[in-house]
This record gives sequence, C-alpha cells and structure tokens, in this order.
Amino acid sequence: MASKTFANLAPAKQNRIRQALLTEFSQHDLADAQVARIVKQAGIARGAFYKYFDDLTDAYNYLYHFALLDLHNSAIKAHRLLSADEYTQEVANFLDRVNTSPYASLVKRHFMVNEALLCHQESRLRPVSPVEWGVMTLVHQAIKDGLTRPDQEQVVITRLRTVLKALLAKENKNVFGN
Repeated sequence: MASKTFANLAPAKQNRIRQALLTEFSQHDLADAQVARIVKQAGIARGAFYKYFDDLTDAYNYLYHFALLDLHNSAIKAHRLLSADEYTQEVANFLDRVNTSPYASLVKRHFMVNEALLCHQESRLRPVSPVEWGVMTLVHQAIKDGLTRPDQEQVVITRLRTVLKALLAKENKNVFGN
C-alpha cells in the first residue's frame, strides 16, 4: 500500500497521482502497465514513484482498494449475515455504482485479467463460517458475472437471490433448530 510519504502529500498531488494510476490501470493490464507512463502523466520523478509505492503491484493494490472503498459507500459494513434480498440489492447497487463511476474500466479489467495475476499473493483472510464464505464467494462471482456480461445482469441477480435464499434458509434452520 502507499507509503507514509504518499499519505503526507498535498491532496491535489495525491489526486493527480491517483488519476495517473487510474488511467494506466484502466487502459493496461497489470502485466503491461508501465511506471514511465504513470510518472509522465502525474508529473513526478520516477524515483518519487518508488518513494510512494514499492512497485507497480503495490500501486495497483492501493488504487484498487481506494476505488472499492469509494464504491462501497453504502455497501455491506455490518459483520452479520444479511438476507438474500439485502445481498442481491447490494450487488445490484454495486454494479450500478461501478458502471457509472470513473472506476468502471479498472474494476472490469480487475475481474477479467488482473485478479488472476494477483491470486498468487498471500492474503490474510479473517475467519468466517462456511456460510459466510459461501455468501462472499457467491456475491463475488455475481459481481464478476454482472460486470463481464452486462446483458445478463438481471439473470445473475435472480440466480444469486435464489441460491442465497436456499443457503441462508438452511443456515437459519441450523441456527434456530427448525
């Protein structure tokens, strides 16, 4: 993630660098991205880039997480299971926000290409129940399907709602002994 040096930059300079990152990572896969194009657009020295980020992957991760935080302005923040209808509404809302945001190309490229490039990276997963893991996996896949096949978005949302209702009904049955 971005260094403390980056965090201490004036907001206008941070925005200029973020915009250069957004342009680069929206137009090029992570494997084809170039520091040279980023620093030229941002108007910074190559050495400064490496003071702010360890490498291109670090810069990409910073930008992608920044974008997700911006896109998730109302999204699932509760650490509890929601209803199937709430999850599907959140997915539909997220897809709408992505498609009308400046991050649309970045997020689509992430799901289509960059996610696979990053999957080898070690990540720390918070412990979750099997049902929570299932919900997260289904939601993630639904977002990916909705972004990569926008013509099928309603089918994806309907399928997600149906599967989540079954999964969460089974979980509620186990919890409440019905």
